[in-house]
Amino acid sequence: MPTDIATTTLRGSCHCGRLRVEFVAASDPASLIPRACDCDFCRKHGAAYVSDPAGRLSVSADRADTLRDYRQGSNNARFLICGHCGVLVAVVFDNGPRLYGAANARCFDGHAGLASPVPASPQTLGAEEKMARWVALWVPDVVLTTSRA
Repeated sequence: MPTDIATTTLRGSCHCGRLRVEFVAASDPASLIPRACDCDFCRKHGAAYVSDPAGRLSVSADRADTLRDYRQGSNNARFLICGHCGVLVAVVFDNGPRLYGAANARCFDGHAGLASPVPASPQTLGAEEKMARWVALWVPDVVLTTSRA
């Protein structure tokens, strides 16, 4: 991300704080509109995703066993979940050497002044259409880190 562009940094975590999320967007929080996926998995987790293809996303875990992932639906995306408290913090998609992702806006501290979520229905798309959408909308080059073993 070029340094001469104004950015917004949003931080948050899972409920127990063992997974931390940092999302940097090239726009202000009010212009970021979370997308509430209507699939059963996302609805049951209350997830509403936010991303910026010009942004950065990092998820850090306090231990290797804290960061769990779960696949469902087309099995192309990995939902990142805290292995301790069970909160869904982000979703990622491996595309060649790149890891694309979107953060669960409801994990940000105080929801960070984001707009109300709008519904999204990716389950109406085929697998290739979903992946093309993710490449177009999600943050490229997501960083996943673990603080200790």
